[in-house]
Amino acid sequence: MADDLSAVARFLYEAGTLKHARRTGWWMAGITQPESVAEHSWRTSLIASIIARLEGADPARAAFLAVWHDTQETRTGDVNHLGKKYSATADPQAVTADQTAGMPDLLASTIRDLVSEYEGNDSAEAVCARDADKLECMLQGLEYKAQGHVNAQRWIDNSKARLTTETGRRLADELLEQGPLDWLRVAIGEKT
Repeated sequence: MADDLSAVARFLYEAGTLKHARRTGWWMAGITQPESVAEHSWRTSLIASIIARLEGADPARAAFLAVWHDTQETRTGDVNHLGKKYSATADPQAVTADQTAGMPDLLASTIRDLVSEYEGNDSAEAVCARDADKLECMLQGLEYKAQGHVNAQRWIDNSKARLTTETGRRLADELLEQGPLDWLRVAIGEKT
């Protein structure tokens, strides 16, 4: 008999709420409609695969870790850095255990292991995924700053300072040298 997938189906609906959950830290920078947690996680996963490949780690594993890194926020919300000072931080592993309850054992253990690896920062892929999280925040800050949100500079500086991989630091330097539309200028032949 096949595994019962009802808990998996429920989780897929739950994960969909991350498309609507806003990243709250940006409100302090004056951004009233910041990106969603899902949007952040997608680009974090892409960046994780890039950093991992260039660092000699497994890009698919790093992206896999990154795509799951904020899934607990369906239950806890996105608590920004200041908010964490005043409230107890939920244990991502405990939240994940609740989220995966009732799922087929193979799937549930895989998800729990991913979250544990990411939180423990105990593999090259986890280090790359965590750097991707910081680099994505920096990149988002650069985009917000280009839109006129000068207070995003704090997030840019703090994120850059927390990078640990050589590739992450080099990418940060490149991003700081470019503007959000330089890719378009190059693509249409205006800039080389």
